[in-house]
Amino acid sequence: MKFILFWALLNLSVALAYDPDYQHGTAPPYLVYLKSDYLPCVGALVHPLWVITAAHCNLPKLRVILGITNPSNPDEKDVQVVGYERMIHHPRFSVTAIENDLMLIKLRENIELNDYVKVVSLPEEPVREEAMCMVSTWAYNLCDDSKEPDSPQSVNISVIYRDECLDAYKTQRIQENMLCLGIVPGRRLPCKEVTAAPAVCNGVLQGILTFLDGCVLRADVGIYTNIFKYMSWIRNTIRDN
Repeated sequence: MKFILFWALLNLSVALAYDPDYQHGTAPPYLVYLKSDYLPCVGALVHPLWVITAAHCNLPKLRVILGITNPSNPDEKDVQVVGYERMIHHPRFSVTAIENDLMLIKLRENIELNDYVKVVSLPEEPVREEAMCMVSTWAYNLCDDSKEPDSPQSVNISVIYRDECLDAYKTQRIQENMLCLGIVPGRRLPCKEVTAAPAVCNGVLQGILTFLDGCVLRADVGIYTNIFKYMSWIRNTIRDN
């Protein structure tokens, strides 16, 4: 009995130590649900005609859905569904690596911006270590994960130092064009969530999740593509297309 009590107290203290600042309810207005015949992904609206996401997303028969809170609810109001004209992967992306994991999606028509759908700012300067950021995505109901995700969630986590990230991912090459966010060492608890979550720091999009051993909504450390490092490619792609 004493051992059981000690074990419970130990795990309680760990749980409290890794309790991030969760936010539930409506999704941020820049968050985009990328629904396809494969697994969905998260995107961020950076222009009325452009969405950014991870290049690792496989999106056959893509439908771009904005202003949505619960993807499992077909009757939700204030939702905009639009087709796309093209997907543009970063030219140096490879499916066998986590570098250059960015993709721009050009929409078929301009999105109507309103209280439910807004553009997120792109960075003009790099984000600093220890900066607090909000990472948002949708979670699945683990009791029935065959349905669409039904829970929009955001977690406030910080950009961590490179050496801390290397400790968390000893087998990965953490490049200068990457960021790591989360709590070190993190707890790998069971969950299922939509991939490619954006990290927004002080209202500016600074990262797109590229690799995670665990769950971002549980504040496990994740590796993100550093948006600031790709601003020339983003601007040139939008300008030329």
